[in-house]
Amino acid sequence: MGVIAQCIVRTSQKVMAMRNATHNQQSPTGDNTGAQPHIGHVYLVGAGPGDPDLLTVKAARLISTAQIIVHDGLVDNAILALAPEHCRMISVAKKRARHTVPQQGINALLVAEARKGHDVVRLKGGDPFIFGRGGEEVDDCRAAGVPVSVIPGISAANGGAAQALLPLTHREDSSAVTFVAGQCKGLSEQKWAGLAGKGRTLVIYMGVHTAEAIVEKLIDDGVTPDMPVAVLENATRSDARALRTLLTDLPDMIQRNAIKSPALLVIGDVVLRADAQDGLEQIKHTIPAMIKEAMA
Repeated sequence: MGVIAQCIVRTSQKVMAMRNATHNQQSPTGDNTGAQPHIGHVYLVGAGPGDPDLLTVKAARLISTAQIIVHDGLVDNAILALAPEHCRMISVAKKRARHTVPQQGINALLVAEARKGHDVVRLKGGDPFIFGRGGEEVDDCRAAGVPVSVIPGISAANGGAAQALLPLTHREDSSAVTFVAGQCKGLSEQKWAGLAGKGRTLVIYMGVHTAEAIVEKLIDDGVTPDMPVAVLENATRSDARALRTLLTDLPDMIQRNAIKSPALLVIGDVVLRADAQDGLEQIKHTIPAMIKEAMA
């Protein structure tokens, strides 16, 4: 742990000790009969896309003094290691179509622990309010009368794009950027018309497993098959990859390179500015035929 991180941890521990002492103080008569039970505070903390160095100072402070951490599966182990030894760790890891704890169960857990008087750090990959279901957790805490705060984190899109030197907006290429989910509520229920194309950037979360349907949907909406696309896998981590191809080749490129989640899809001309492995070299002799087939 670096010197700055050590200072943050030591300061945070002193602050938490003072808060605990205040909570434990009795009334001047020494009688707490009839006192309202202490309700803990729920902190929804963005852990960022993976690299521990991208944590905010406030996030690092809350993690280092946490009593209970309820964490997602995408939170890096190096971030979890910042928690104190006495901290109770509760994993609510989610994988595609397989949730160890359903969302309503997570919400209930946060409320129940806070009602016992515990401060709870709900640690989420990326940012809690960008496809992190943080809004639902805030709603349930509010409804239960539990104090709740949100500490933003660097999103996977911001972190992954920065690592790949891929500007999501650019004066010459894109004046708008949109984030969508590739599997949330089903693709058929989402209206993407106009979100991708010239002068725009579309970032798709959770789209690796539905890439074929995404390509078909976008082309049907009028996006040209030769629109540049990047895939950002394991953003900001040591095993991160950035790959580039054309929209029509996206599903095949994912298969050729065995790309796995977590990964983002970025669609738009800004992709040509990225520091990415160019998948077009592998298929350049078949590109004309692929584009012709996609437009047929």
